[in-house]
Amino acid sequence: MGKGGEDYGSRETINSKSDEDRDIFPAWAKDVEECEKHYQVNRRSGINSGDVGRRRRIYGLNELEKHEGPSIWSLMLDQFNGTLDRTLLAAAVISFVLAWCNGEEGGEMEITAFVEPLVIFLMLIINAIVGVWQENNAEKALEALKEIQSEHATVIRDGNKIHKLPAKELLPGDIVELKVGDKVPADMRVVELVCSTLRVEQGSLTGESEAVNKNTKVVPPDADIQGKKCILFAGTTVVNGNCVCLVTQIGMETEIGKGHKQIYAASQSEEDTPLKKKLNEFGEVLTMITGVVCVLVWLINLEYFLNWEYVNGWPWNFRFSFEKCTYYFEIGVALAVAAIPEGLPAVITTCLALGTLKMAQKNALVRKLPSVETLGCTTVICSDKTGTLTTSQMAVIKLVAMGGTVNKLRSFKVDGTTYNPYDGYIHDWNPGQLDANLQMIAKIAAVCNDAGIAQSDHKFFSHGMPTEAALKVLVEKMGLPAGFSDASAITGDDILRCCCKWNEYEKRIATLEFDHDRKSMGVIVNSRSGKKSLLVKVFLLSLLPQR
Repeated sequence: MGKGGEDYGSRETINSKSDEDRDIFPAWAKDVEECEKHYQVNRRSGINSGDVGRRRRIYGLNELEKHEGPSIWSLMLDQFNGTLDRTLLAAAVISFVLAWCNGEEGGEMEITAFVEPLVIFLMLIINAIVGVWQENNAEKALEALKEIQSEHATVIRDGNKIHKLPAKELLPGDIVELKVGDKVPADMRVVELVCSTLRVEQGSLTGESEAVNKNTKVVPPDADIQGKKCILFAGTTVVNGNCVCLVTQIGMETEIGKGHKQIYAASQSEEDTPLKKKLNEFGEVLTMITGVVCVLVWLINLEYFLNWEYVNGWPWNFRFSFEKCTYYFEIGVALAVAAIPEGLPAVITTCLALGTLKMAQKNALVRKLPSVETLGCTTVICSDKTGTLTTSQMAVIKLVAMGGTVNKLRSFKVDGTTYNPYDGYIHDWNPGQLDANLQMIAKIAAVCNDAGIAQSDHKFFSHGMPTEAALKVLVEKMGLPAGFSDASAITGDDILRCCCKWNEYEKRIATLEFDHDRKSMGVIVNSRSGKKSLLVKVFLLSLLPQR
């Protein structure tokens, strides 16, 4: 058993700490030895299995809280929060009650009397169904945001490496190994770099448009998220390098968990949109006016259902007609219903629903229908991170190679804008006719490359840097040279068949990861011929003119 189990197994330091004490431990401002001491673990052996149960009782599972969404009935009731909707509903109920009381059973008058309230009810129900459908779909889509969390992790416990441990079982103090393409399953302190450069894409959390370098160096205690260079945050992705980390925070105590809390808190205190405020004001004014008109009409006809005689100067012998009273009350209600635009809520809901569909076609999620109107009122959108407004996807559009002589260049146009190798082709390209220069380009793009391509639901996405993924897609479009050994063996389901074949032919034995300072990546390979080669990929983006 490692040091984590022998030296610290009997202590209860963690158990004695409160939640607030755990939250404020600045792992980014402490060196690796201090972090190991605080979390009672050794990086070589990890925590021991006997300590897992105790830590689980203290910290719980590594997962975000599942807030129960609103029920269908609550969503339905929310659709009648507007003053205009409530006024229409009240008018329809009163009209329905009067029709029920005064209609002749089985006669034509009874059916006619129910037409008006039924039409109003129908309009309100359609309006509510559209709103509930939209909000229910948005709630399901928001649940999909939890997929940003990793599902598995490679963990060291009892000195043994556990592959694909469910990420929800991670605990503070766990030692986790990460490599290119892995999603970070929890907030972690980098304790060891297995390579020269470690870069992480954390734009989903901080808004940074480029991957950031990470290291093991201590930073000031008051550093912001971007300044915590030795911390990997849950939900981010490793795009370059390998490392060993120590889990510091899990679940709702991670940075992404704090964001989850803020989103939920914001959803509980939503404000009315400008359109809803105006509709409520309109509904209040309309309700007041129609109410006054109804009362005046009823009072004007008071003498028809209530009269009396004067005896000795005092009113006497009152006569009241309930039938005439309800008749004139129906007239007042009819005037109120006629003054209220029953179709207005339905028209507004229809327009907003069409706007929501338009937004959905642009991959924009709108949770509530009135939010579309708020977006429509927006005239200026300010952003200081323009890179995050892109699709984070790249594609090769032109291939340039040397020709038969030194001063001659060839240019090939490349179609396709996705990571699908079958999306587009290379113009003026002869399949299989790859000369030495083109073969070298394909070899370097395939072997000096850490990215990968995966497919899910007919969509292709990348693991690693988008630039490297685009180069691998280019290799697939280039194909293999004629006479390439075992070329027929590439017919399979692998998306990157040509890249895999190049990697089989040129075995990588050493890697010098990409660095922003030297702007290059290099690998040493051992080919089947027995020769060793140095393949270098250089990025010259800094030479492009600024726009």
